[in-house]
Amino acid sequence: MKRKLIAAIGVAGMLVSVAACGGDDKDGKKSGADGFKGETLTLWAMDGSTPDAWTKDVKAAFEKKTGAKLKLEVQQWNGIQQKLTAALSEENPPDVFEIGNTQTPAYAKTGGLADLSDLKESIGADWTESINKSSVVDGKQYAAPWFVLNRVVIYNKKIWADAGIKELPKTRDDFYAALKKIGQKTDAEPIYLPGQNWYHFVGLAIGEGAELVKKDGDKYVSNLDDPKVAKAVETYKKFQALSEAPKNKDEATPQQAEVFAKGKTGAFIGMSWEAATAVKASKGGKIEKDIGYFTIPGATAAKPEGVFLGGSNLAVAATSPKQELAKEFLKIALSDKFEGQLAKEGGVIPNKTALEANLKGNAAAEAMAPAAAGGGTTPLIPEWGAVENEPNPIKNYLTAVMNGESPADAAKKVEGEFNKRLAQKQ
Repeated sequence: MKRKLIAAIGVAGMLVSVAACGGDDKDGKKSGADGFKGETLTLWAMDGSTPDAWTKDVKAAFEKKTGAKLKLEVQQWNGIQQKLTAALSEENPPDVFEIGNTQTPAYAKTGGLADLSDLKESIGADWTESINKSSVVDGKQYAAPWFVLNRVVIYNKKIWADAGIKELPKTRDDFYAALKKIGQKTDAEPIYLPGQNWYHFVGLAIGEGAELVKKDGDKYVSNLDDPKVAKAVETYKKFQALSEAPKNKDEATPQQAEVFAKGKTGAFIGMSWEAATAVKASKGGKIEKDIGYFTIPGATAAKPEGVFLGGSNLAVAATSPKQELAKEFLKIALSDKFEGQLAKEGGVIPNKTALEANLKGNAAAEAMAPAAAGGGTTPLIPEWGAVENEPNPIKNYLTAVMNGESPADAAKKVEGEFNKRLAQKQ
């Protein structure tokens, strides 16, 4: 499924507090077929998240089991934080809603999300830990993991063949050697990697076990001077040196898929939907036959590179009077049957490793899946949102290192701005 990076941006720092006064349905807990007959559950889902067949089948199953109706209201990512924040402070919020994984902790802190710990106990015992992590705040389950996406290597099979590369790399060193060989044996740029593809850097940091922030008393501060972060940025710099991409731009300026579409680039690190962008941008879509995918190789063949998991959770409004009905919907939508169907139709990573078999035949999704269990996110704290606002200090840190400054000096250079943003009230 062609999609933008879902919920990879975090909160914008404009949430207002809403009262957590939800509870059971006013008539008490109900069960059995037709137990909620005459009621309507409102679901907010983002554009592109609910494939047509999945939506039709989930609606039918929900209505058959509960006797209630499901009202799906499709939302746009642009402006959703403001819209959702306002809705959660009103008397009639959406009962269930899709929420970005990195947004979840901030909304939980405001009191806007219902506690779903009982749901975790009943259906979530085998949720993938890395995917579920963003739904847990202060030890409580405030949302349910729905799906994630992560970056892969998108490569030009023709260029790799012209370079004489017969096997895909299994380790980071193999990957680097293959790219070097492309530079030596062909006229192609080995990899397009701009200096500020910072979500890939976040993935490298996750792979090193690094944290981008740390606690200093009762506040969070920059941790970019950590040796593990330095190791991640040095890996980034090593690969970026093979690229002709600008050191002071991100992957969208210019759009890296459009650069790749010209057929003169060996590979880039991107989301699966970017391949479709490349095909559309190439003359007559001719590059499509040459596109391949593989998991970003890690330090050893046993473990893929760390990746940023951009994805969505499903949450219940704390002020919704339909708590039990909402949980009945989640039990259906998150069941193995419908999680598997969503993975198959949408090409997304499901919330259970056991369900990844549904991705078979989708080359991009198959390349994503191996890294999901070891992936992670940006810091799951409400204060993080302001850090990502432009000009993003992490981007400036990366550019400084790409231009020759030491990781320590670059970290010190942006520390003041980084800490200032972490101190902003959310």
